[in-house]
Order: sequence, then structure tokens, then C-alpha cells
Amino acid sequence: MATASQSFPRSPADANPGAPAGVRDSMAPEREIVPVGRADSVLDLVGNTPLLEITRLTAGLIPAGVRIFAKLEGFNPGGSVKDRPARKMLEVGIAEGKLKPGKVILDSTSGNTGIALAMLGATLGYPVELVMPSNVSRERKKIVEAYGAKIHYSDPMEGSDGAIIMCRQLIEQNPGRYFKPDQYNNEANALAHFETTGPEIWRQTRGQVTHFVAAIGTGGTVMGTGRFLKLKNSAVRVIAVEPDDAMHGLEGLKHMASSIVPGIYHEQELDDKIPAGTEEAYEMVYALGQTEGILVGQSSGAAMIAALKVAQSIREGTIVTVFCDFGDKYLSTNLWIGWHQWRRERLQQVIAKWRMK
Repeated sequence: MATASQSFPRSPADANPGAPAGVRDSMAPEREIVPVGRADSVLDLVGNTPLLEITRLTAGLIPAGVRIFAKLEGFNPGGSVKDRPARKMLEVGIAEGKLKPGKVILDSTSGNTGIALAMLGATLGYPVELVMPSNVSRERKKIVEAYGAKIHYSDPMEGSDGAIIMCRQLIEQNPGRYFKPDQYNNEANALAHFETTGPEIWRQTRGQVTHFVAAIGTGGTVMGTGRFLKLKNSAVRVIAVEPDDAMHGLEGLKHMASSIVPGIYHEQELDDKIPAGTEEAYEMVYALGQTEGILVGQSSGAAMIAALKVAQSIREGTIVTVFCDFGDKYLSTNLWIGWHQWRRERLQQVIAKWRMK
């Protein structure tokens, strides 16, 4: 059965395997950080998401000494990992006097950051306008509109890059009107993960994390979290996941060689980068739903594929990956077109494929 992070050590001795036996046995487990029971604002609910061990899907596929955990970012109030950088970028903007009464928050987004900005803008009392490719899921469009934000639609064939360009054009037309968080170039994006995601993973694994695996969109998650974990232990390997082709169907992710590279993304800081295919990511989403009982988006399927590849390449280790959001925002997308043809035997074929690797 999959287990939550509160029971991470398999025994008291596992809490600090490097300590002498007598010391290990006497150590009390570190108290877990849990979500607040009462909050004054939605801002207080961002972060402190649970860590789930993936065990049913991985049974028989990875060495006994390897464990895979997923950070379930769908538990953020806006439903994704993007709540973290959105909050930080707005906080920094207000502190620096760039975001002030009369300004409109404007940014380009494939969806999740837009939802986060719309939610937080409503909470803070700022109007929000977003530029999104017109082919983002209906669910995302409706959620953004429900928060009262205005959407400008860009060419779907140009993806996130087209949204970036249109956003720049809107600002050029009326530069004094907008505050642009600029998630692709604002270091507060990565800082949010350095200050929250990284420390949470370190606490939740009792410092035992050996590999961190994250899909790249803006690059903020892998950069910020990776920096913190490297600071705590330079031996931790930081691994990015990207689509294996420019014409991919992994909404929210960037194929860096064919895209506008975000200013906050610094590939030299990575230990490795793993490609993931669209179809195999979709299949992994289905497999996670049928084995672990968690419905996630396609970027999480890609992240799980990479985590499995890492797990099969080592003998011992604790791998932590990020499931950026849940799958309910994608039910109207191509992710689920093939779902009616999916049967239990297909799940077994997918698992068998991994068993042969």
C-alpha cells in the first residue's frame, strides 16, 4: 500500500542510518510539518503538501533498496505547484513597490500559474489579466474566469512561446497599466521553491533524499528545490524531465532546444536531464490512477517515467519527484481521448514493459 510521508522511516533505525545502533534506536522521529488548521487567508494555505510513497505501481520494478516518493502539489489551494511561485512573485512585487493599487497583474501562462495568479489576485484585491494559448483545457479556462480574471487567447500553434510574445505586446501598448510577475525570468519563482519545496522535502524524508526529479516548464521547481537540496547535501542528484520532441502533447512543459529558454533556467546546475514521450506519459497517468488511486496531469506522468528510469539505474536511494497537479483539469483534453480503449490488460502490458527494462 502507498504510505504518507508521516511514516517515512521504516523503523526507528532508519531515521538516521549513519548513527550507532544505540543512538538510532533512542531517536524520536522528527515532528512532521502539517497544513495549518486555521488560516486568515488563502495565502497561508500554500505549501506543506504531502509526500506519497509510490509502492503498488513500482512493486517488482525497482530494487528493494530504492524508494520513490511524489510531492502531491495538487493539494495547494489553487490545485498546483504554481501556487508557490505565484505567491512569492506577488509578495516581492508588493514589497518592492512594483505591484500597488491601480496596477493590473498580467502574465503569460499555460494554465496553472494563471489559476494561481487569478486566485491570489482576487484574495489581494488586484485585477488579473492572463495570456493563454487558446487550446488550454476548458477546465482551466473556466477556473480562471471563476476567479474574475480576464483572458487574452494566443495562437494555439505557438504554444507557451506565443503567449509570451503576446504578453510582451500588451505591455508595450500600455506599459504603465500592468505588473508582470514574469514567471519565466523572475528569480522569485525559483526562490519560492528554495524557501518552501526544498525544505519540506528535506524534512519529510528526514534528509534521506538522494535524487530529486522534476519536469521543466519555467524551470523554477527544479532550480530552486535543487539548490536547497544541494546546499543540504551536495551529493543529491538533481534531474530535470522534458518532452522528447518539440511537437509534444505535455501541456505546461518545455522542450528547451526548440523553445524560448526561461531566464531562470540554468541547465549547468543539473546533474542530468531525461526525455519523456507524450504517449508513455499518458499511459503512466492511467497506470497511476489504476494502481495508486491518484489522478494526475500529464506532466506528473512524465515525472514518474523519469523517476522509474532513475530507480532502475541505482541499487539504493530515495527518489523524490513532483506531481505538479491533479488530473481533473485535463478531462476534456487529448490526455483522455484514448481512455475508453484502456483496459486492465493494457495496464499489465505497461508494467511488463517496465519489467523488461
